[in-house]
Amino acid sequence: MARAKARAKRSGDRRVASQPVVATVDGGLAELMPDRDRARAWSLLIDGAPQSHVDLDDPAYLKFEYQRRLGHVIDLAAPPGKPVHAVHLGGGALTLARYVAATRPRSTQRAVERDAALVQLVRRELPLDPNTRIRVRSVDAREGLAKVPDGWADLVIADVFSGARTPAHLTSTEFLDDVRRVVKAGGVYAANLADGPPLAHLRGQIATAAGVFPELALVADPAVLRGKRFGNAVLVASDRPLPIAELTRRAASDPHPARVEHGRTLTDFTGGAAAVTDAAAVASPAPPPSAFR
Repeated sequence: MARAKARAKRSGDRRVASQPVVATVDGGLAELMPDRDRARAWSLLIDGAPQSHVDLDDPAYLKFEYQRRLGHVIDLAAPPGKPVHAVHLGGGALTLARYVAATRPRSTQRAVERDAALVQLVRRELPLDPNTRIRVRSVDAREGLAKVPDGWADLVIADVFSGARTPAHLTSTEFLDDVRRVVKAGGVYAANLADGPPLAHLRGQIATAAGVFPELALVADPAVLRGKRFGNAVLVASDRPLPIAELTRRAASDPHPARVEHGRTLTDFTGGAAAVTDAAAVASPAPPPSAFR
């Protein structure tokens, strides 16, 4: 493993990042890039694709727009400050697990990240607060999900990418059936999806979720929903009515405003797409070269 160790200065007990950390992990070349505007904040890139941003001094700070949208879902999944049981499929730098721990103290969390070398890198360079109840397992997302007891989770978040694409076996009805098994009554499932025109993957994922969960919402940049550019969309699902009005307000007031689709408009957006099964599943489309410029 090739690695350029970060050098750091100490000012009191604050560690000030000065150089990137580069390491070869199972998924490719990982780079931890210091945030020049925040003393102990880092962005994680894998093969040049941005994956996560972490501020060790302020884990409730979410920089990436899709993570802020997932943050809204986390905030609305239970009364403010109430501890939850959360499952994170796809760990990255554990940004959202840290967010849950900061905003909902005493929460119990399971993070599933297949890339063991990445987990080691993150633990070493971006250590977790020892008081957080976050257990990390280095296995495939479906394998890790299968180990979670029935009805254990208040919240399941899927944010799994391999080479900037969601693996095919995490896009199917069979996968979501297991998610539904794990989510307790009234719990919430949220997935970070990426697609571009003609949005066939996104429409298929909505149709797949609609066959498993009765309540759905989609949060995305209007330009993405219009098929004008490649980007992220957050799919939210539950067996109970979702807090659409508050989710819409938060999404609209974000620094990068988003639109929330639900009900009939979401059904119309899906356009008759068919649910995806394991037998027919394919990975999400690769982003264009311009996506990360």
